Amino acid sequence: MLCTFVLCACDVSMPAYKRPDTPAKAGWSDKSGSAISAADTIDPQWWKGFHDPYLDTLIAKAITGNFDIKVLAARIDVAGAQIGEAQAGALPTMDVGAGANFQKTNGAPFLKQYNVATQVNWDIDIWGKVEKGVQAQKAEYHATEADWRAGYLELVATVATTYFQILQFDDQIEQQQKTLATNRQILAIYDGQNRNGLIPKTQVMRQQAEINRLTNELLELRRSRDVANNALSTLIGVPAGEFTLPAGHLQQRVQQPPVPAGLPAQLLSRRPDVVASELRVLEAYNLVGEAKLAQLPSISLTGHAGTASFALTDLLKSFTYGFMPSINLPIFDPSVRAHIKTTQAQSTVAEQQYRTTVMGAFEEVENALVNLNAHKLQRVELQQEVSRLRMVADQIESQLREGLVSQLEVFETERTLLQAQQDLLTNHQQILSDTVLLYKALGGGWPSVDVQAEVKEH
Repeated sequence: MLCTFVLCACDVSMPAYKRPDTPAKAGWSDKSGSAISAADTIDPQWWKGFHDPYLDTLIAKAITGNFDIKVLAARIDVAGAQIGEAQAGALPTMDVGAGANFQKTNGAPFLKQYNVATQVNWDIDIWGKVEKGVQAQKAEYHATEADWRAGYLELVATVATTYFQILQFDDQIEQQQKTLATNRQILAIYDGQNRNGLIPKTQVMRQQAEINRLTNELLELRRSRDVANNALSTLIGVPAGEFTLPAGHLQQRVQQPPVPAGLPAQLLSRRPDVVASELRVLEAYNLVGEAKLAQLPSISLTGHAGTASFALTDLLKSFTYGFMPSINLPIFDPSVRAHIKTTQAQSTVAEQQYRTTVMGAFEEVENALVNLNAHKLQRVELQQEVSRLRMVADQIESQLREGLVSQLEVFETERTLLQAQQDLLTNHQQILSDTVLLYKALGGGWPSVDVQAEVKEH
């Protein structure tokens, strides 16, 4: 009767698991092109679309040598071991012990006693509480796998963007050196004109200050290149200072891969961080169920056996054994109900974190598309600017040969052209990085995971 009362008093009902609702996302800002399937959108090795073998080599080194990835892999092993730990809660436990007691009392003979005893205890999982805990731990295990995929994707994207940045620094350093050389030639002309009284000394000093500024920028570019190289070293698992990326030219070595049009919104289900976040919602859901089932009575079966004697030779001649079933009514334990409220609050946190992750994913994709589209439009303008300035430079050079303009005008035109080329180079690096970030934001080619399907399997 007491058990019946307990069962009626406990609320152990759990609604069917359902993915937390999030604002609907029908499509993306980039609506050009026809819709395509998710499988055709991103190749798992999408970085090979840049057609740079050296980049492929760096990414391969990072995947095998990066220590952050190894930490994430080790956490998968920990979560896997914890599944076995949770499953052990449904198994019987056995304790075996042996001992001896030596006692001497005044006026009494020396007393020796030997004993051997064993005890088996089994908490029967009648209501499936242990199984709920196992399912929660399995969800955490799959979440750590998704964490590893997210870390893998982050690593590949960071290696690629850092590599592009270093090559951009190389091109900028080379162009900055050309600009500096041009400005030194301009300074020489100004200095000669000043000595002949054609221009004031302030014009010379202004040009000297310009050279100081350009030299400072060159030093800063070299510093930034070294720092980025150190970051790349760490990413591929090599101590900083032990690896130097050979100098190269970004526009010559790295090709811009095509970005598929008509990107479907379903690709967000492939993002590892979104998958990991939903799996932790499932984990919290199962922990609530486990906490509720902990209110129900539990039955324990305890068996014990042992022997004792005053002489070792007689130790195994007689045994005592017993069996004791027991029932525990945890509903009277206030900590049980308090734990239910704790797990429910934690479940709410997990659901809100999932929504936050999804909203952040939407923003990342939108930003990547906006930036990529804008930088492509800017590239058209910059290419036209460079083309026209190059034509102007050629005409000024022709006029110089005919004696119609001074060498100073040639240098001034060349300086303007170099600056426009710098801007075009920066734009190229931005487009490459935007492309990487877009692939990363869309899940980087990882297969989709249906968390609700996993619930049905169990």
